[in-house]
Amino acid sequence: MAVKNSASAHAKRSRRKADASSSLIPKLMKNPKTTMALALLIIDSLLVSFIIAYVPYTKIDWDAYMSQVTGFLGGERDYKNLKGDTGPLVYPAGFLYVYSAIQYVTGGQVFPAQILFGILYIINLGIVLLIYVKTDVLPWWALSLLCLSKRVHSIFVLRLFNDCFAMTFLHAAMASILFGWWHFGLIIFSAAVSIKMNVLLFAPPLFILMLKAMNISGVISALAGAALVQIVLGLPFLVSYPIEYMSGAFNLGRVFIHFWSVNFKFIPEPIFVSKELAISLLIAHLVLLIVFAHYKWCKHEGGLFKFLYSRIRCCLSSSSSPWPKPLKKEHIVATMFAGNFIGIICARSLHYQFYSWYFYSLPYLLWITPFPTFLRVLIFVGVELCWNVFPSNLYSSLLLLCLHLLILLGLWYSTLENPYTSEKSASRKEK
Repeated sequence: MAVKNSASAHAKRSRRKADASSSLIPKLMKNPKTTMALALLIIDSLLVSFIIAYVPYTKIDWDAYMSQVTGFLGGERDYKNLKGDTGPLVYPAGFLYVYSAIQYVTGGQVFPAQILFGILYIINLGIVLLIYVKTDVLPWWALSLLCLSKRVHSIFVLRLFNDCFAMTFLHAAMASILFGWWHFGLIIFSAAVSIKMNVLLFAPPLFILMLKAMNISGVISALAGAALVQIVLGLPFLVSYPIEYMSGAFNLGRVFIHFWSVNFKFIPEPIFVSKELAISLLIAHLVLLIVFAHYKWCKHEGGLFKFLYSRIRCCLSSSSSPWPKPLKKEHIVATMFAGNFIGIICARSLHYQFYSWYFYSLPYLLWITPFPTFLRVLIFVGVELCWNVFPSNLYSSLLLLCLHLLILLGLWYSTLENPYTSEKSASRKEK
């Protein structure tokens, strides 16, 4: 009798597994975005394999990276002495750990490193597609735009830039936040900053989102966790040559070479390298952030200053606070992507690898504008074409700036919705 019952239970379990497997395909077909995302991952994996196998590698920063890592592994802790053929090291400590691991795995050889970066490309694309699938902004067919950049494929598997790791970590942080894992997301965000500082462009909108979605103690503990990551990673340098590390790894006053600029090549070089231009762009950046935060990101709360005042007043008094509230995923992604894009527009110089800083946000930003679909696609293609002009010239850089400003104008006139969602509706949506 016991044998029969055991056999019956086993048969039931087998039928349940079979039913679950057979129902998987219909479920996927009911969600065309998920199906499209999986198809794109497969197709792009094949494309990346083809690129690695048949497209010649272009050596740019790889030797410099390996020289800097070799010095670090050899015991050097003075950032002034960690140099390569492109100059001294200008990235925070996380960069050294990542590329030390790459050197260990690949032996410093390019081809196995390309395979590693090909895997990284697919992981990053998978995370980005997850973000897009979790939000209800793009139609399913528009997900294909995320795989259509010749320049981004090149940045990952033909150039091996550290921007690839920084942005993969950043996208992983965003995905974590979408699932409500704010503390974990801030730790990953800090890890991304430790690889390349451009990730800090996401910090202002992220901080506003934290104030909305977390209580003050949660905000403080999350920021403390992010700061701890920086301290731990930089500890070998902070205890030996702290000034050299801070001035080298977090140098905000670098002047880039005019020849490599993709966005402001139309500006004469004397003006391009001037402090006046740098200060003007910094002011424009701050003003745009404040204006968007006041009139767009915090409009539902009565504006930026009223929102901040309310949060400060709640901290200083015992009165109940209307925050934290659960945020809509669309509001989180749109705010972070838009804040970063404002920084992109106001960057004095965008080099070719910097395209990876915002390419994956372009479809999202375009689809929250009131533009018709044809114009959205046309702008997307125009931006991609500008980034594939080498070397950039007066016309390509001027066109790129105009397209950026057009997108910004569209974001300004985008429709505002309630950024908050109730716990019940969020739970139903997740199910």
